[in-house]
Amino acid sequence: MKTTGNTIFMTGGTSGIGLELARRFRDLGNTVIISGRRKDLLDTIAAEDGIEGILLDVADPASITAAFEQVTSSHDVNVLITMAGIMQVEDLRYPAHLDTAEQTIDINLLGTIRTIATFTPYLLKQTDPVILTVSSGLASVPLTITPTYSATKAAIHSYTQSLRIQLADTGIQVIEVVPPKVRTGLLDEDDGEGAMPLDEYADETISLLQQQPDADEILVDRVHFLRHAERENRYDQVISALNSLA
Repeated sequence: MKTTGNTIFMTGGTSGIGLELARRFRDLGNTVIISGRRKDLLDTIAAEDGIEGILLDVADPASITAAFEQVTSSHDVNVLITMAGIMQVEDLRYPAHLDTAEQTIDINLLGTIRTIATFTPYLLKQTDPVILTVSSGLASVPLTITPTYSATKAAIHSYTQSLRIQLADTGIQVIEVVPPKVRTGLLDEDDGEGAMPLDEYADETISLLQQQPDADEILVDRVHFLRHAERENRYDQVISALNSLA
């Protein structure tokens, strides 16, 4: 992936990792369009950061279609980043957790799949097309207080691998971005113990994209502890250590 001269559409991007990466891509000379469910927040970001925003709810197929038509009618998008997601605590002892599980799957997993399905035929006609999915270190070792979130990220990892292989001869590059625990508003982790500062995460991610334009995965150093736990025969120790903190 080239890191300048793109037109990037991002699902989500109104806070946390998404907004910080949107700013970094903008500063590198890309046109960036973010999206979200809150018009007031999108308007504020447009005024303060100069980043265009489009209303989008990835849980609503009609909303995805409308956003696609809006953004592609005014921009030649060549990069899609599926950033939208939620993370919520669940107690699996009680059936009430099913509402949270269904919402998490609808947004994190189905929202990603719906968006990619909508944009892929269009991207096949573009120059230098790229799809970036966003999983998590928790795709490899679950945080057990957020079981469905962790499961959706594992599914995103698997789906991305299949997507990459199926699109291998089409010219669309498929990259999986794999964050560790980062200081964002997700699960109230702005100042979470052991969380990577947001600026540091964004810096390292952009640097890796610049250094590894043909990369399949973007793994900052801090996520290797989780990503490679099973490969390095550390899984039991890592899942115990991760969840003892929770």
